[in-house]
Amino acid sequence: MQHRQARVAVIGAGPSGLYAAAALLASDLPVGVDVLDRLPAPYGLVRYGVAPDHVKMKSVIRVLQKPFDPAQIEFLGGVHIGEGGVPLDVVRQHFHAVVHATGSSVDRALGIPGEDLAGSLGSGAFVSWYCGHPDHTELQPPLDHPGVAVVGAGNVALDVARVLAKTADEMAETDIPDPVLDALRSSAVRDIHVLVRRGPQHIRFTPAELRQIGELAGADVLVHDEGLLAAGIEEPEDRRHRQMLDMLAEWSATEPAGKPRRIHLRFLRSPVRIVGTDGRVSGVVVERNAIRDGRVVGTGEQETLDVGLVVRAIGYDAEPIPGLPFDPATGTVPNDGGRVVCDGKPVPGAYVTGWIKRGPTGVIGTNKSDAVETVAALLEDLPGLPEPAHPDPAAFRAALADHGVRPVDWTAWLRVDAEEVRRGGLRGAERVKVAELAEMLDAAHGATANP
Repeated sequence: MQHRQARVAVIGAGPSGLYAAAALLASDLPVGVDVLDRLPAPYGLVRYGVAPDHVKMKSVIRVLQKPFDPAQIEFLGGVHIGEGGVPLDVVRQHFHAVVHATGSSVDRALGIPGEDLAGSLGSGAFVSWYCGHPDHTELQPPLDHPGVAVVGAGNVALDVARVLAKTADEMAETDIPDPVLDALRSSAVRDIHVLVRRGPQHIRFTPAELRQIGELAGADVLVHDEGLLAAGIEEPEDRRHRQMLDMLAEWSATEPAGKPRRIHLRFLRSPVRIVGTDGRVSGVVVERNAIRDGRVVGTGEQETLDVGLVVRAIGYDAEPIPGLPFDPATGTVPNDGGRVVCDGKPVPGAYVTGWIKRGPTGVIGTNKSDAVETVAALLEDLPGLPEPAHPDPAAFRAALADHGVRPVDWTAWLRVDAEEVRRGGLRGAERVKVAELAEMLDAAHGATANP
C-alpha cells in the first residue's frame, strides 16, 4: 500500500460526493479518486433540486467543481452502478474503497385516498421537472386549472409555490429548460394553496425563502392563520423565526394588491382526501387542525379546495443500494461514522456520506462536515484494506466498456456546459439547461446538439 496509490470510487456527484472527493484530495496520502454518476452531469441536487431562480444557492457549484478543473479527480458520468448497469461487485474489483453518496430521491407519500390520481405528484418529481432532470422531461404536470395545492412547511414547498406564481418572463432569465418555460407561459394557475399542518409558530421555512414570495411581481400573499397572529403568539427565542412571524403578521394585516396570482398560506390544515374526476385530481379535502397540549389534532371540520394539481413536499426516502444493508425505518445504510456496518461489523472498503448516511436533513453545507467524517474513517482504515484485483485506472475504463458504458468524462461534460451557455445566449440567460438525455449525450460526445 505504501508503494501504490490508493484508489477510491465515489458513487454520486452531488454535494455529498464532491465534498468527499475534495476531502480525499486534501489528505497527505496519495489517493486516486473516480467520481461516478448515473447522469452525464455533475452536481446532483444543486443542479436538479435547487430552484432555477436561486442563483446565489447555485453558486456553490464553483466550489464543487474546483477539484475537476486541474484534473485532480476523474469524473465519469452516465455510469449507472447496480441493477441494469455495472454491478457493484465489479466496481469493488478496481478500488480499495467505495464511498456511496447517492442521496434520498423517493418522495414520501401522504397516505391518503386519491393520492394515485393523475395530477398528484411528489415535490421531488415536480422540482426535477422544472430543473430539467433527464428522468422527468416527460412529466407534463397539469397546469390547466386555476387551483394548485402544495403540502408542506419547508423551503421546498415555498420553492414550488414561487415557481408556479412567477411570470414566465421572470423565469426566462434562469436556466429553466425551454419546454418547461413554455408550459409555465401557458399556465392557467392563479391560486396556489400552501397547506401547513401546524401553526405559524412552527414553520420550518427560512426567512430568505419566505421573504421571496412576498416580493413577487405578479402574486399576492394571503395568510390564513385563524387569527393566531392577530391574537398574539408567544415570541420565539430564535431571531430568524421572529423575523418570519413579523413578515406573516405584516402580510396578514395588508390588503391584497389585486395581482393576477395569489399564494395562500393555510396554517393548521391537513389534506385528508384527494378528489378525482375522470381519473385526475379535481379537488383536495382539507381538515382544520388545532394545537392541544402541544400536539396537532384534527377538529373534524373540513373544506374542499378546488384544485387540479396537488404537490406533496413532505420529505424524501432513500432506495436500498443493492449489495449493502439498509434500514427502511430511517432510509439510511447502517453505518458508524460513515463506515458501512452489517450485523454489527464494518464492511471492509464500504462507506457512506450525505443523505444515505444520515437521512434527508440539513442544508448543502451540512454535507461538508459529514464527508470529512466519512473520509477520516476511510483514511484511517486504508492501510488495512485489501488490494483490489484490478487497481489500474485503465482496467476500470475497460470494465465499463465491457458493460456497454461510454462514460462522460470532465472534458465531455464541459461540452454540455458550453452548449447550455450557447442556448442561454439565445434566450438572454446565463445558460439554458439541456434536459433530454439523448441531447446531453450528443453534446458530450461531440455530435451536433439540437438548438
